[in-house]
Amino acid sequence: MKHKIKTVADAFKAVGLDPNKLPNVSGLPERHAQAVVDYYKAVVVAEALNEGWQPDWNNHDEWKYYPWFDVKASAKKLAGSGLSCCDYGYPGSYSFVGSRLCFKSAELARYAGTHPPFRKLYESMFLLK
Repeated sequence: MKHKIKTVADAFKAVGLDPNKLPNVSGLPERHAQAVVDYYKAVVVAEALNEGWQPDWNNHDEWKYYPWFDVKASAKKLAGSGLSCCDYGYPGSYSFVGSRLCFKSAELARYAGTHPPFRKLYESMFLLK
C-alpha cells in the first residue's frame, strides 16, 4: 500500500473521504487547532495504509506497531523529532498511542513516521511550536 499512499490527499482518496472536509476547530485556541486537524489527517493516513485492518485488543498474539519518536532540540530547532523505534508488542503493556494510529506492520509504522508528508503530521500533533 505504501506505493499508492504518498500524500495525505492519496490517503483521503483511498478511504473515500473528502480532503476538503476537515474538522471545525474554530472553538479551539489557535495554538492547538492545527494539531487537532493534523491528528484527523494522521488517522486517515493510518486507515488508508492499514487497508481496513483494525487492531484486535483481545488478541494478545497480534502485534501492533506505531511510530516512536526521539525528540531532540538544537540551537536552530527548539523542538525536533526523529524516528527511533517503531515496534510495539504485547510483552510490554505500555500504551503511548491510541489504536487509531496503530499499524499492522513495522514497515508501515516506519513509513508513516518517516515519510515527510506524514512525519509533518506527527510533528504538528506532538510538538508545541
